[in-house]
Amino acid sequence: MPTTSVEKLSPTRAKLTISVTPEELKPSITHAYSHIAEQVNVPGFRKGKVPPPIIDQRVGKAAVLEHAVNEGLDGFFRAAVAEHELRPLGKPEADIVEWPSEKDFSGDLLLAIEVDVRPDIELPAYDGLELTVDSVEIGDDEVTEELDRLRSRFGTLITVDRPAKTGDFVTLDLVAVIDGTEVDEALDTLSADETTTFDSKLLGGDHEGETAEITVTVTAVKERELPEADDDFAQIASEFDTLAELTDSLKQQVARNKSFGQGNQARDLLVDKLLELADVPIAQSVIDDEVHRHLESEGRLEDDEHRAEVTEASEKAFKTQIVLDSIAEAEKVQVSQDELTQYLVQGAAQYGMEPNEFVQILSQQGQIPAMVGEVARNKALAIALGKAKVTDASGNAVDLSEFTAVPDTEETADAAADESVADEAAADVAPEAEATPEAAEAEAPKKPARKRTTKKADAE
Repeated sequence: MPTTSVEKLSPTRAKLTISVTPEELKPSITHAYSHIAEQVNVPGFRKGKVPPPIIDQRVGKAAVLEHAVNEGLDGFFRAAVAEHELRPLGKPEADIVEWPSEKDFSGDLLLAIEVDVRPDIELPAYDGLELTVDSVEIGDDEVTEELDRLRSRFGTLITVDRPAKTGDFVTLDLVAVIDGTEVDEALDTLSADETTTFDSKLLGGDHEGETAEITVTVTAVKERELPEADDDFAQIASEFDTLAELTDSLKQQVARNKSFGQGNQARDLLVDKLLELADVPIAQSVIDDEVHRHLESEGRLEDDEHRAEVTEASEKAFKTQIVLDSIAEAEKVQVSQDELTQYLVQGAAQYGMEPNEFVQILSQQGQIPAMVGEVARNKALAIALGKAKVTDASGNAVDLSEFTAVPDTEETADAAADESVADEAAADVAPEAEATPEAAEAEAPKKPARKRTTKKADAE
């Protein structure tokens, strides 16, 4: 195993020094010869069967050595990261301090790799944090609105003999001087068989942007007739026998919806409070890279105002992740196979995808470990929220038991697989799949340029 050491250049940046012996580099040298043998054309030899001495003559040992080092660089880096328990956040920058001999590959390979890392932070005390959320007040009009919404689902359309108004349904003939326009509120006040003409800019077609004269003729006006709100309706639209019971159920539903609002508000307040109390340094280069990636994907690299918004959001997201990761470690949070599977199934539903397809895509992109981290952070936040003291604006204690969790016990920790959780959960959802990049996921270091003259191979 290569000899490694780490130097903390700052709270957010580390330098790894890696010394690789000739014996440790030998597998990479062997692989380099095999790979080059597949690429070069040498008369008298089949591809892949070119012996090393011929490759040395045709390509040069310097090229073989360079290939071997670049091939093994990622593995050396990841092993060092694991050994020193670093959490890389950005792209590593590698420098080759010393090369082995080109003649016989003797001598050690000495690497120096710098990378931005997750800082070690001192967690603020979150047990007993006081949070104040909005009070839940349920008005009669809100319950009536829910009842009317339910009635509208059972309403029927009837033809009426009057001018159309907002909310009505109309059957119409639309004639434009140039096709491709849209009709908005111009139908208001029209009755059946009445016609109106107006000007509008076209939204598409060969004449997009031009003003056209639009003629609209209403052939029928219909309104939605709602059923009477009575016991008969309650029996048809619900499992209740009376309107009073249905109304009481709707009131409870409104209360639950507002309770969920309190829970989401409490989570946001807790995150803001933790970020306010914790000192979380983040390397500026990490934020800049994320902002550039985001703006580039949107095609808005020149939008300075949006850049400022994305920068602020990215900085908060990184800090939040680090704080919640630290809480997860402090609380010894484990992610079970069932928890990850449920999270992946929910994610697939949000994107309107089949779970198998969703997991396969994540697996191909190496995103499953990131999903494990996301589940762990959600659990950490739920645990911290369970330790907070939450009251409403009136000073009443708020029950957020549906949003909180208790720390994992030793039994649950044993039940949760460590690295195998991702593979097992992915296998449950998509049996044929292999296992959003996570900040803790180490990226491969950029291969250093080698300024050395080498012989040129005959490439196919």
